[in-house]
Amino acid sequence: MSTASYPDLRGASVFITGGGSGIGAAFVRAFCQQGARVAFVSLDADKAQRLCESVEEDSGVLPLFQRCDISDVEQLQACIDRAATQLGEFRVLINNAARDTRHKLEEFSPADWDASLNTNLRPHFFTAQTVAAGMRAQGGGSIINVGSNSALLGLAGYPAYVTAKAGIVGLSKALARELGPDNIRVNALIPGWVMTERQRELWVTEEALQECLDQQCLKRTISEQDCANSALFLASGASAMISGQSLIIDGGRV
Repeated sequence: MSTASYPDLRGASVFITGGGSGIGAAFVRAFCQQGARVAFVSLDADKAQRLCESVEEDSGVLPLFQRCDISDVEQLQACIDRAATQLGEFRVLINNAARDTRHKLEEFSPADWDASLNTNLRPHFFTAQTVAAGMRAQGGGSIINVGSNSALLGLAGYPAYVTAKAGIVGLSKALARELGPDNIRVNALIPGWVMTERQRELWVTEEALQECLDQQCLKRTISEQDCANSALFLASGASAMISGQSLIIDGGRV
């Protein structure tokens, strides 16, 4: 459950990429609990359908799911347009989908680089391009681009991913300046190491987790809900004069 209620989000149309699992699924659930009209895209249709059923049972709100490969910009834009036809023009856009596959400098090809950036950075520009006119017509909106503190820390092991996540901060600042006159706010939400199912399955070890906690001011792990709570704030009128900023949810990792 979220820790705060935002009445202005009730009935608002929200579009989320990568909403089928992990942090994205927490976003879907949290916004539905606020009474928002939520559409999301994901690659894993089975997992997404189970999420839709669970969210409807918990909140009474059924999210709208479409299967989409976000690296296909035309397909992604078509999904946004279809969802807007059903739910209304979007007041909130959350660019969440990402792929943090580990890779080595020596073994990464130009095609690998393009594939990483086409998932982790390029969609954020074109989703914003797609929703901007609808937000402008409504008198404003909120775009939230999910980054990663891997870019702030310069972590090794996935340099293309870290590059993309650094680019998200620059893109958010540029779009905030570009869209600000239309009362469209753009911010980056930057999580630390969130203990999603994927992270626990692939990367979490006792030693790595302890090293992370030693570097955090707050000595507990970060949950998907911690990120969702911050996304609700950035989407709502409670953050009406916040734009071009980075909200870091990493337990004070230094």
